[in-house]
Amino acid sequence: MPASGADDDESERSVSDDSIVRETDDGIVAREVVVPLRVYKAVTVFSTLFAVATVVGGFIVLDVATNRARASFEEMNVPLALAGLALIVAGSVVYAFSTRFRAEGMGKPKDDSNEQSNNG
Repeated sequence: MPASGADDDESERSVSDDSIVRETDDGIVAREVVVPLRVYKAVTVFSTLFAVATVVGGFIVLDVATNRARASFEEMNVPLALAGLALIVAGSVVYAFSTRFRAEGMGKPKDDSNEQSNNG
């Protein structure tokens, strides 16, 4: 049964006091963890900082391994290139999981029907 304010193809249920599971008709399950505002701010700041640093570092390592994309495959440092790709993926995963957190009282923008439709 759809939750109030949610789309017709979504259902929401509370797993425990601090997490919410949303499931769509497509079978996609998203778990959100509700934390105090102070924890939310810390998670957001440090996970974004870590994600940006590792993604940028991964591109730098990949750039060094491929000699600015000018090296042939034989000249390329394959282990270093794989390390660069691993850093990029790690930063992306950290950022993706950090978006699961939300502060108490926060809702998804699409769930908030009190907002006006105009943009000004």
